[in-house]
Amino acid sequence: MGYRVVVVGATGNVGREMLNILAERQFPVDEIAVLASRKSLGTEVSFGDKTLKTKDLAAFDFTGWDIALFAVGSAATKDYAPKAAAAGCVVIDNSSLYRYDADIPLIVPEVNPQAIHGYAKKNIIANPNCSTAQMVVALKPLHDRARIKRVVVSTYQSVSGAGKEGMDELWDQTKAVYNPINEVEPKKFQKQIAFNVIPHIDVFMEDGSTKEEWKMVVETKKIVDPAIKVTATCVRVPVFVGHSESINIEFEDFLDEDEARDILREAPGIMVIDKREAGGYVTPVECVGDFATFISRIRQDPTIENGLNLWCVSDNLRKGAALNAVQIAELLGREVLKKG
Repeated sequence: MGYRVVVVGATGNVGREMLNILAERQFPVDEIAVLASRKSLGTEVSFGDKTLKTKDLAAFDFTGWDIALFAVGSAATKDYAPKAAAAGCVVIDNSSLYRYDADIPLIVPEVNPQAIHGYAKKNIIANPNCSTAQMVVALKPLHDRARIKRVVVSTYQSVSGAGKEGMDELWDQTKAVYNPINEVEPKKFQKQIAFNVIPHIDVFMEDGSTKEEWKMVVETKKIVDPAIKVTATCVRVPVFVGHSESINIEFEDFLDEDEARDILREAPGIMVIDKREAGGYVTPVECVGDFATFISRIRQDPTIENGLNLWCVSDNLRKGAALNAVQIAELLGREVLKKG
């Protein structure tokens, strides 16, 4: 016996990826519905070897459905997620709307699976920000061994984190560089993204940080440990898919780089590729389509007493969004619903 599953926002990058991953991981689906806004009504999407037509989110009745994977913006989520939850359908939401609600669990299954039982308060589970998700997968096993005091992270985030419009803008601007007649002005991003990097993701806050950077701070505290101090600089780079992070970690206790490498090799969801030679590391192009979070460049930081540096790469449409949501659904099925 399987589940009746709804994918909301099925025509977007993340929604389509959710459908791919549900099929790839053979999630026990008895029935599936794909929803989108009225303007996308009837659009065809793929689920395994099936082709499905989208239905109107505004008119959909969630009664009798088990799990709804939401991949729409916060505004639509605010309207429809409570309706789905009230109808008895457990919502797994990819937007930022519910991440900071104390009554709603924020989950990365490799890190805090025990939090799944908190879903019952509102029948909603939050998916973390893409940049946070891959980082905490790497931090948790190291934190369990040596207790992390402080994290300094710089991100190199692909344009797919800004949706299809971001990917289109990079593509169009890149072509325009070689054909200056067709100049493409920035619309999705604040400045030209082709052949450039932009140290600005989301809105600026009063202290000078951006909201993307703030998200990494508060989400790491909620998922891993509120005692961890985090400072982040988030940068958009001209890469289509795959987020990269340079992470500096300060521990309470000494942790040798070789032991850290062994710990990470055994940790769930992680693949260590760390050879000290040309090409002995993973780049975002190589991680696309993979489930793993890749760790490279593990080394001691000699400038502090108990420090390590590492390089972390992951497919942001997968672990940073769709994969994590499906993993939450799998966890929910194993620990709570127990149908499949």
